[in-house]
Amino acid sequence: MTTVLIADDQPLQRFGFRMLLESQDDLTVLGEAANGTEAVRMTAELHPDVVLMDIRMPGLDGIEATRRIVATGDRTRVLILTTFDLDEYAYAGLRAGASGFLVKDAQPEELLSGIRSVATGDAVVAPSLTRRLLDAYAQHLPTGDGTVAVSPDDARLSALTEREREILTVIGKGWTNTEIAARLHLAESTVKTHVGRILAKTGSRDRIQAVILAYDTKLVEPS
Repeated sequence: MTTVLIADDQPLQRFGFRMLLESQDDLTVLGEAANGTEAVRMTAELHPDVVLMDIRMPGLDGIEATRRIVATGDRTRVLILTTFDLDEYAYAGLRAGASGFLVKDAQPEELLSGIRSVATGDAVVAPSLTRRLLDAYAQHLPTGDGTVAVSPDDARLSALTEREREILTVIGKGWTNTEIAARLHLAESTVKTHVGRILAKTGSRDRIQAVILAYDTKLVEPS
């Protein structure tokens, strides 16, 4: 059973999400938060597998709430919900540690699939859309501490083999595992093994965080 906390300032929106999620045998809603402060508090109390996090909420917004939830080191993962698929706030949410984002007008099946994917540790943003987001905003948004992107000599890359660095680079370019396997002449199972090692060595929570790392360290330059 995957447990979910819904964070949205619109009661009707929360009601709709709850109705959809509770129609599924493998999903259950632990609670609802009307703002970021409530979301942080309720996550600490309830430890849901996934938080459905709206961005624009009164008081503490969804981005800061995401940052605080991720900073606790808890197993809870955050799935950002946004109105537009190219929203700078969505990118900021990913940088804050969210495991992905969906637009609010996504099909119900997409939302359900996204929640299940995030709960198992996968990212839910399609590689092509990730690339569009980062290309649009990587040059304009600072890192979490307010500085510009870090050096390519970043310590997070030092443990990577030459092959792993190559694969991290093409992950940053939006290649899927299938594309990586075909273009680098590797078995897809080998690619998955490399990706897993890259995430572990760099401390990336998921593929999206690895993409952001590739941009931060300038392995990939925005086009």
